[in-house]
Amino acid sequence: MSNHHPLLGAFWMVTAGVTFAIINTTLQYLGITFDINSGSAVLYQYGIALLIFIPLIGTGAIRAAARSDFRWLHVLRVGVSVIGIQLWTAALTYPVPIWQGIALLMTSPLFVTIGSGLLLRESVSLLRWLATIVGFAGAMLILQPWSDDFVWAALLPIGAAFFWASASLLTKFTVSQDSPTTIVFYLLVLMLPFDLLFGLPQLAVPSGWQPWALLVMSGALTGFAQWSVAKAYSVADASFVQPFDHLKLPFNVLAGFLVFGWVPPGMLWIGSAMIIGSVVFVTYYERSRNPVEVLWEESHHSK
Repeated sequence: MSNHHPLLGAFWMVTAGVTFAIINTTLQYLGITFDINSGSAVLYQYGIALLIFIPLIGTGAIRAAARSDFRWLHVLRVGVSVIGIQLWTAALTYPVPIWQGIALLMTSPLFVTIGSGLLLRESVSLLRWLATIVGFAGAMLILQPWSDDFVWAALLPIGAAFFWASASLLTKFTVSQDSPTTIVFYLLVLMLPFDLLFGLPQLAVPSGWQPWALLVMSGALTGFAQWSVAKAYSVADASFVQPFDHLKLPFNVLAGFLVFGWVPPGMLWIGSAMIIGSVVFVTYYERSRNPVEVLWEESHHSK
């Protein structure tokens, strides 16, 4: 039976998008309210995620991860992910406005769609190409690169998008044999040395219970969000699930408005409508091509 279950893949990608929006807003709140710098926040975030995740998966899952045939591929995957994280952090530190930064990250599906067709040999339909292009056009309306306010640092998120797209393609390749649990295990373990390298020199130690509670929450959600992304790639084609990553834009906008009262430029809503419209269209198209059984059938990769 085909391993492409579009609705299940879309569900896990949307779940990841909502979770990442909560994480992003929490980290921004920690930085603004408690003056926790980005290097320290990332170190705490992924360090806590590792401490929470490993006891939950059990020794059997760890042994299964150690037997993976893709150990060096996992190292490469985490390496390009770290580059993306550093570029994204540099953009935010500049600072590139969060609306522009998130919009530019929307270029990632274009890289993934190309890679899925050329490298993974997946069948990328014309409608999937169209959905990705429409989402990209919506992101460009939000960015407005033709504006006089455009700065070179706004290109940093494009670099982050490229490297995260590369990591997504590598994730899709590894889930051909490894479970989502193994994918997240390698991500959290291999990221720790990089996080220590960038976080320790500027380590900020929060005081009081509230920042620590928020850091623990962000760490726990990070592990779950990464697992959700790996799950999405394990049950559906990369070129299909990646456009759902567009939804992180309205999710982040909503979270920023609820927590900080931030209201983005009006053009954001036009671009968001284009992004959401493309995602809804692709969902309807895939449902018309696949029977209802795709809803909740588990992939053979699931544990």
